[in-house]
Formats: sequence, C-alpha cells, structure tokens
Amino acid sequence: MTPTYDTLTETEPHSAEVTPEEAHHGTTALPDAAQNGFGAAISEESPVPPRALDKTARKLEKKKLKALKKAGKKKLVLKEKKSSAKILAGTFPMVELIDEQVRTSIPEELVARVKAVKSKKDIISSNYPYSKQMKESDYLEEVELLQIELVKMQAWVKEVGERVVLLFEGRDAAGKGGTIQRFTENLNPRGARVVALAKPSDTERGQWYFQRYIEQLPTKGEIVFFDRSWYNRAGVEHVMGFCSPHEYLEFMRQAPEFERMMVRSGIRVYKFWFSVSREEQLRRFLGRAQDPLKQWKLSPMDVESLGRWEAYTKAKEAMLFYTDTADAPWTIVRSDDKNRARLNAMKYVLHSIPYSGKDEDVVNAPDSRVVGSAKTIYEHGENSHSHAAAHHA
Repeated sequence: MTPTYDTLTETEPHSAEVTPEEAHHGTTALPDAAQNGFGAAISEESPVPPRALDKTARKLEKKKLKALKKAGKKKLVLKEKKSSAKILAGTFPMVELIDEQVRTSIPEELVARVKAVKSKKDIISSNYPYSKQMKESDYLEEVELLQIELVKMQAWVKEVGERVVLLFEGRDAAGKGGTIQRFTENLNPRGARVVALAKPSDTERGQWYFQRYIEQLPTKGEIVFFDRSWYNRAGVEHVMGFCSPHEYLEFMRQAPEFERMMVRSGIRVYKFWFSVSREEQLRRFLGRAQDPLKQWKLSPMDVESLGRWEAYTKAKEAMLFYTDTADAPWTIVRSDDKNRARLNAMKYVLHSIPYSGKDEDVVNAPDSRVVGSAKTIYEHGENSHSHAAAHHA
C-alpha cells in the first residue's frame, strides 16, 4: 500500500536519510511514493489550489473586477448622458424646436450640404465670392485699425454737431448684432447709443407707427445704431401677420417720406441689409441652439423663420422696391463671412463721412463683392429686377 502523509509520519519517521543539502536548508526529502501520496492528499482534501494555479486565479479575478468596474462606468456614463439630455432639453429648449423645423420645412439636400461641411472656415454657399472665411489674425489686425478710425469719426461728429443714424436689418442670424458690437466697442457711450426696441406696448400700439422710433433719433453730436428698426413692419410683422394689409401698405407709402424728412433735416442715414444664405443661416441656428452664451439670440419666432424662407424673400424684395430711394438707399452686405461683413460695413461708413484725420490707407474703398447696392448684390433665387416684378403683378 502506498503510504499516506499520516502513516508516513506515525510509523516511519526515520525511514528517509537526510542529505547534507537538505540538512543545510532544514528540509527532509520524502521517497517518491510518499511524495506522490502527499500530492494526491493535497489535491483531494485541500480547497486551496497549488501556487501556480492560485496566481492564475488571482489574475482572472483582477480581470473580472476590472471588467465589472468598466461595465459599471459605462452604465454610469449612459445614465449621465440620459441625465444630460434631460438637462439639455430643459436648458436649451430651442434644440428640439429647431430639429422639428428642420425635419418639416428644410429641404433634405440643403440639410445634408450643411452637415457635410467639415470645417467652420468653409463657406457653404456657391453664391458667395469667397470659398474660405477670412483669417482671424488678419481680421483682428484690420478691425483694430478701423475702430481707431471710428473713434476719430465720433470725435468729429461731436465737434461739428453731426447726427448719424445707422439701421441694421436682415434675416435672423445674419450678423447684425455682432457688427453693431464691433462698431461701438471703443466708442464713447455718451455719444453713441444702440436702440433695440422690444415689441410695442399697448400705449405704443395706439400711437402713430413711427412715433416710438422718432423718440430715439439723435441730437447734435450723437450716433444712433438701430438693431432692427421701423422696418419690422415690412418684414416680421407682415410675414407673421402681426399687422393688417392696410397697415403694411401704409407703411410702405410713409417710410420713404419719413426718411426723406430725416435726410433733409441734416441727419445722415445709413440703411444696411445683411444678406445671409440659407445654408449659412441654418448652420448658425444649429450652432446657437446648443451654445449657452448664444441661445438667448433665438426665440420660437426666429425658429419659425427657418421654414418661411420664401415668404421673407418676397417681403425683402417688396421692401427694397418701395423704400430703396435716392435720399435713403439700401446698402446690401453679404454676411456669410461675418468678419468680412463687419470690416466692409465699417469701411462703407468711414469712407463716406468727411471726418478730420482720416487715414486713407486704412479707410480704403469697401470690397464691392461684399458690399453694394440692392441692384448689384442679391441672394440666391433673386435678381436685380425681382423687387419690381414680384409685387407689380
């Protein structure tokens, strides 16, 4: 019978001789049969695996724990994403409104074209004269020089008692507000005001339409920037049905006379229309919808305008036809590239005002491909004669 560990230790404690090496290490070698019996006993009776198996088991256990930890993190991330989506929907409600408007009213090929653009510097519309946006470094260098000229111009306006009115009109997200900000950034606020009127109160609704705007006109030595103006009636009020057909037509008759009186009384009047392509407008809306610093610029009515592109185009054409006069002409600014639009609008104003100390090297003529008259610059789908054709049928 093969001896077990117990029988070996009890009946044959001295059956094996001790070698010098074993004596030195304090170990006693067992016979082969005894060793075989010892291994069998360990494997059968002890729950602990041999050392090599134990090491492998520890590795497997670590991998298992790591996998569980990773899975837990994924669940946590998914939970956080769902939570973020809820927060996003609450914080940025325009995202869902814009998505719905895009699905229901924007041509699929246009949406695909916008989403396919890889770089923010790429100009999407083929109607724009440049394929890339202006370099930021070039823009910053030039805008600083032009702002110095604007400070000179304001000093001259105050000195000679001039009165200047600038109207900034255009579709939503066309770049009006940003341009006004660059105009006024370094001007003295005591002599330069921005007017951005809210919807009329009940009292104002009972007044002559132009009355609340007249109250905002400049005194001597003052410059006034209108971020939207009385032309609300020709655009949003007409398209969205906020005024009657009679009120709309009466405005078209009165606006040229009102502006003629302003100009003949000595007020310098500049009327800018910022022209943005449909592709670029959509790109800006999508960007603003998820930007916490820009979402205030969007309202449900702005989102509604995405689906009324053609209606606003017709309204613009009619407005230009009736109100683009010799006394107060419209100046069209292509604004798919905001930086070029800002610089050229500044140049247009500075180039036309005879202020003292003008640096002619800085204030050169504006780019005619970006800024021009209503007869020379128009959006895709329009032409220089469409203003008359569309509303004289």
